[in-house]
Amino acid sequence: MSKKPRKVRQWLTADSETNVSGATHVRLRLVYVDWVSAMKMSFLVGIVQAVVIIVATAILHVVLVQTGLFSAANAIIGSVIGGSGFDVNTVLSFGQTVAFAAVIGILNMVVITVMGGIVAVIYNVIAKMTGGIKVGLSDK
Repeated sequence: MSKKPRKVRQWLTADSETNVSGATHVRLRLVYVDWVSAMKMSFLVGIVQAVVIIVATAILHVVLVQTGLFSAANAIIGSVIGGSGFDVNTVLSFGQTVAFAAVIGILNMVVITVMGGIVAVIYNVIAKMTGGIKVGLSDK
């Protein structure tokens, strides 16, 4: 029994570098994005950005304290207002700074989560009008 030679198909794209021979190719259209799935993904992105904001703020605060920038600010503010009763460290303490960053991070997380769902719904409406995005997939 002789086997038939496998027919080699080529992906027909505008760029010859993306052509792959001997691969199974599928052309699909993305016509629907589940808004709940989009909200789940955007919630995870929001959690990551909240953690990044809190950690970056904490590190920045420590760096500013260690470099003596708050001491210099105390000296400048003291010379401007004519006294030494003002202390930047009491106004911008580590706890207050991290708490403010946490509040901002949580608010951003909520906004990012809601925007993920809204973008999915908007995409679904546009995809109904235009037919969606063409996607080419290959197993190689």
